[in-house]
Amino acid sequence: MKPTRTSAAVLSAALLALAAAGCGSSTKPGAADQAMSSSPAGSVDTTASTASTASTASTASTASTASTASTATTPTAKVDTSGKGAVLPISTDLKKKPKIPKPKGTPPKNLVVKDIVVGKGAVAKSGSPVTVKYVGVSYSNGKQFDASWDRGQDFPFTLGQGSVIPGWDQGVVGMKVGGRRELVIPPALAYGAQGSPPAIAPNATLVFVIDLVKA
Repeated sequence: MKPTRTSAAVLSAALLALAAAGCGSSTKPGAADQAMSSSPAGSVDTTASTASTASTASTASTASTASTASTATTPTAKVDTSGKGAVLPISTDLKKKPKIPKPKGTPPKNLVVKDIVVGKGAVAKSGSPVTVKYVGVSYSNGKQFDASWDRGQDFPFTLGQGSVIPGWDQGVVGMKVGGRRELVIPPALAYGAQGSPPAIAPNATLVFVIDLVKA
């Protein structure tokens, strides 16, 4: 059935009445309308959300960078325990400070680990406190740069926590109390390109003899 003029007029009048009444709502804007109108261009304020996203992205980026830097500065050691990598003749008398003869030949590129005396006590584990005696010399000239024996004091530290050079953190693991171990440590696992002047030159390979006193 097609709408007649009369029905159209009635419908039009009804619509006008509804518009005038505001569909039963107040002429004042509601809370939602006020929130929308308070934002620029009538949009929802996303400043907090944007800041949060930026902060999260920045944190993730920083963590990634720190992780990459850490990996780059502390390489995983390739350990030579064959006894062929510049291992020197060292005394087995644990009551006396060991003498380290001047090394010969090209310094090894990997961490060299050689047990001079195998202990019978507790095993040194990463994350555990240990106490050692040690002597350290430069591979290039055989000169001593440090020795706990000379101070008459044992040296305590926590293994695997970065409180000592990486060559120690990786090379002391597995020692047993009462043991003596020789470590030949390449620069990347020692003091690197910066060295530790004046005692340790840049890019120096180091030789240590370590006695494990406590673990």
